This record gives sequence, C-alpha cells and structure tokens, in this order.
Amino acid sequence: METLSSFKEIIKEALSRSKAVSRVTEETVYQPGNREIRPLLDKIAQALLLPGSGISGMEHIRALYAKLKEGRACLLLLEHYSNMDLTLFDYLLRQEEGGARIADSLVAIAGMKLTEENPIVAAFASAYTCIVICPSRSLQELDPEKDRDEITRSVLINRAATRALIRVKQTGGLVLVFPAGTRYRPWDPESKRGVREIDSYIRLFDYMLPVAINGEVLHIHQGDMLEDSVSRDVVRLSAGPIIECRAFRDNVRAAAAAAGVEDKKQAAVDAIMNILEQMHIAGETERRGLPGAA
Repeated sequence: METLSSFKEIIKEALSRSKAVSRVTEETVYQPGNREIRPLLDKIAQALLLPGSGISGMEHIRALYAKLKEGRACLLLLEHYSNMDLTLFDYLLRQEEGGARIADSLVAIAGMKLTEENPIVAAFASAYTCIVICPSRSLQELDPEKDRDEITRSVLINRAATRALIRVKQTGGLVLVFPAGTRYRPWDPESKRGVREIDSYIRLFDYMLPVAINGEVLHIHQGDMLEDSVSRDVVRLSAGPIIECRAFRDNVRAAAAAAGVEDKKQAAVDAIMNILEQMHIAGETERRGLPGAA
C-alpha cells in the first residue's frame, strides 16, 4: 500500500521552499500562507482525487463570503479526518466559480503539533494562512509540576492567538476551524467529539457554516504522518446552510438548561458535531452513487 512518502519529490521540494518556524512564540502565532508551497500540495490533490470530486452547497459558501464582505464575522466549521482536509478544501474551492478569492481569505486555526513536531508536516501546513494555538487536549496531557514552563508558554500563545483571531475577524478573514480539534481516529471514538472551546468561537462570530467531508485519500496511521496510506477516491464536501451564531447558541443553551445539562458550552459543540454527522451520513449516501467512490 502506498503512503504519503510516495510523493518524495514533492516533499523534498516543499522542504526546500518552507519558511515554517520550528518553535511557535507569541510573536509567530499568526503565520501568513507560503504561496510557493500550495502548488505542490495541489499536485498531490490532483493525483489522488477522482472525477466527481467537488463541493455540494457552494451557493452557501458564496453567501457566507458575501456576508463577510459586508463586514460580518464568519466562521467555517469542517469535519476532520486527515491532514489533507485543508488542502482538499482549498483545492476544490478554487475549482469553483469565484472560489479562488474565497480561498485566499481563509485563515485556519492550527494546533502547535503541526508546526513543531515534524518539519514535513510543518512545511505542508505553512502553505495556508493560519493562527497557531495550543489545543485543550494538549494542555490536558501536561503535568502541572513537571511541565510548568510549557504550560506557561502555551497559555501565552493562546492569549496571543485570541488577539490575532480578533484582528483577523475585524479585517475580513474567513476563519476555518475543525471543531473536533483533532483528526478522527477510528480506534478512539472520543476523537470525534467536539472540543469545548469551540463554543467561544461561536460566541465571537456572527455566522457559521458547517462543512462535511466524505471520501478519503489519506488514511490515518497510528504513527508518523508519512506512514499514513494514500489512495485515489471521490471526495465530496457538503456545505451549509448558514447558521446565525447568536440564535443557535441561545437556543442550544436554553434547551440544555431545560434538560438540566450543566455544561452548556459542551452542549453547543455537541450540537454542531451532530449537525456535521447528519450531513456526513447524507453526503456519503450521495457520494456512494458516484463512479469510482471507494
């Protein structure tokens, strides 16, 4: 079975073009995309995507972008199955009419592991504009005594990331976040549960758009990313409809209170993940009817 390392020439070229930082600081949480690397990732996408791949609900993405241009704060919420998800979304978006300018406005929220643990992963991630954070799951793994310095650093990075997020929101960036906070790992059902801090994103934005992903070209492996297996497949993204953030959050919190649920923040995220799951199920039924779909 082929792995991502099969694209060794592209990987080598990406490393030569990479300007990714090896250690994130408060000053480097906002990282502009390296446009020299994006064409290399496009080559991988082109090699793996089968005919029929594309976006359903593109009209919802265009409508969200229109709201963004009107000065409203807008958020994209994507399912997360592999480290190719952002590449595939960006690539397929740019194949659509008007999609290139939308793709150029994207600012993704990325975890520190993408930039610090593996230079190849960091090079790939650096193709896209992002704000780097320390996810809550990573903080929970730290020992309060042994990792005191790292905890302090992570807290400072997250504060700087929040400031960067507010600036991006105010200057017309289309923020993209994976509400699960990590790739879905079939051996760990908890990895598909949304992270609690996504409620804070919903609170800060005016409109949000859920995007489901069906089809896989990169299959997660219990180890290094370069051991992830690759295959050609039909990949379909399903977007929309647009959700008004305040009304959604108020409704979920009211329902949680009525049901006696104490953690209203988690209830909001659970509701988002439920929407994405239902979209995923419907999208897979549609995708399975296309020629070549695995």
